[in-house]
Amino acid sequence: MRGIRPLVAATTALAVAAGAQRAAIPQRVRDPYVGAIVLDAADGRVLFEDRADEPAYPASILKLMDLLLILEDVDAGRLRLSDLVTVTAEAAGIGGSQVWLKERETFSVEELLHALVIQSANDAAVALALHAAGTRAAFVARMNERARSLGMTSTVFHSVHGLPPARGQEPDITTARDLARLCLHLARRPEVFRYTSVARREFRGGRTIMETHNPLLTTFPGCDGFKTGYFAAGGYSIAVTAQRDGARAIAVVLGSPSREVRNRHARDLLASGLAAAARPAPKPILAASPPAPVPALSTAAAPAAAASATSVARRRFPWRWTLGAVVVAVLFVVYRRQQWGR
Repeated sequence: MRGIRPLVAATTALAVAAGAQRAAIPQRVRDPYVGAIVLDAADGRVLFEDRADEPAYPASILKLMDLLLILEDVDAGRLRLSDLVTVTAEAAGIGGSQVWLKERETFSVEELLHALVIQSANDAAVALALHAAGTRAAFVARMNERARSLGMTSTVFHSVHGLPPARGQEPDITTARDLARLCLHLARRPEVFRYTSVARREFRGGRTIMETHNPLLTTFPGCDGFKTGYFAAGGYSIAVTAQRDGARAIAVVLGSPSREVRNRHARDLLASGLAAAARPAPKPILAASPPAPVPALSTAAAPAAAASATSVARRRFPWRWTLGAVVVAVLFVVYRRQQWGR
């Protein structure tokens, strides 16, 4: 079985080679973070924010927009999860985090969505984008259009994967508030958690093992999404959610100087968010309803009611009245004979 972890050396070599071709972009890293925000997922209420509108690089967190667009294509009938995607040379040649797709391999949309979210596979992101829109540029245009419709006014996407830009390209830009808006929309789609809640999954029939980059998924009770992101100029970022006792909170932390700082603040913010988030009101315990009162009959109506009851009884049990008459007659005859014998 071939795992993802043993391929780190090869990935690093590719990253070094690619780094020489990257565009020079300003660093957006700050201690403890560039920006952060916490939302109540029930109503979108802001529970905490700190420089939530400061520009930052989303890195691989932007793959959440890929996920949303593909799922919306499935909803609209433009795609099916069972559709087979043929890997192109363009998709197979992407560096960074990947599942090592090979040209002309075929995988279902469902399998590639798992690779996109769990392994944060850049090659899966490109394969899905090409399959859905024909070109990366066309898919990026859809990403930006959807961002505007969600109110992500400070976000501009330039890639489908979140990698640092190549020379002559611009970096993806967003804010903690904008990514929280995206996550809020995703949290209202239950099928999203079929992908974001998975910590480990087989790929290629078990020859490759994918493992989540989201540490809170296995260490924070109730965590079931979403995603992390990292590159050197953008620092360590995370968009995460958890639910507990009927409450759900969403926390976004962007541009931390280390993985440990990011994880610590994400965990603390998520815990405080869950404590402050609204919970559904308990259902009231309903008392048993008293029996309906029987309406009283007026004095004038009583004789009529009694007569009616007698009439009904006679119609319902005529043999009882006949038997009673016979018994009375026999008793009368016996009584008269006794009187006569005296």
